[in-house]
Amino acid sequence: MDRECAAYGRDLVASPGSKHRSEPATRGGLIRRAWNALRPRLRSAREIYEGMYIAPYRAEIHREYLRQRDLFLLAGFSDLLGVPNPTQFYLLELYPELIESFHEWHLRIGLETAPEGGFRCC
Repeated sequence: MDRECAAYGRDLVASPGSKHRSEPATRGGLIRRAWNALRPRLRSAREIYEGMYIAPYRAEIHREYLRQRDLFLLAGFSDLLGVPNPTQFYLLELYPELIESFHEWHLRIGLETAPEGGFRCC
């Protein structure tokens, strides 16, 4: 009987007063076990979904991301290229984060060396 109940996901615990009576384990334990059994299946379903719907467009999504990031960096570093930047004061907090990706950006937009008047990265 214990094997049949365990096969259905019910863990039976002998009651303290009787050797023959059994009662279901706590509800939280059952839910946790059911969730742990369901988690790999959900992960597999997510991978299948990503493979069917997202994978064909992944390169296009990445290109669009790079295009928007380049545009943002161009707006942020436009003063280095000689274009007045009215938002320069507001970008001061972001410059430490943007400097890390500055080298990749100026190579991607076609500048072999960093623009004059700015900081050196090459």
